[in-house]
Amino acid sequence: MDERIAHKQLLKQHGEQIFLQRIAVTQRAMDEAQAAANQESKSSVGDKYETARAMSHMEKDMHARQLLAHQQELHALRAVNVQSIYQLPAAGAFVRSATAAFFIGAGLGKQSVNGETVIFLSPVSPLAKQLMQKKTGDEFELKGKDRITDVY
Repeated sequence: MDERIAHKQLLKQHGEQIFLQRIAVTQRAMDEAQAAANQESKSSVGDKYETARAMSHMEKDMHARQLLAHQQELHALRAVNVQSIYQLPAAGAFVRSATAAFFIGAGLGKQSVNGETVIFLSPVSPLAKQLMQKKTGDEFELKGKDRITDVY
């Protein structure tokens, strides 16, 4: 197998692991909020009970929204094709510039993968959209001028 494809598969797997961890943490927090709501016992002061219960439900709802977002991001990342060698930046491409390395697949920010710092970009992010209009050798703006040195 081409080492460039293997490199992109490793990056994609790294991203998937992050989303799976976030999903697990969020699911636990959601379950804990539900358990807290269920454990609130009716006190002689009904308002205190209702307030605590409402707060637990709001927390659970917040975690439910986060869980859905993480699941959607994971689904989108899993749909990214890393089996192709790209000539131009696209979803599933690895882009190296004079100052940084990018993986266009999921918005996870800077990640360290096997000692290499890679910036994980969502395909819909402004920087990814800027890169997708360039080719090897082209300049782009990232804290000043930068130049694409490799795309695959």
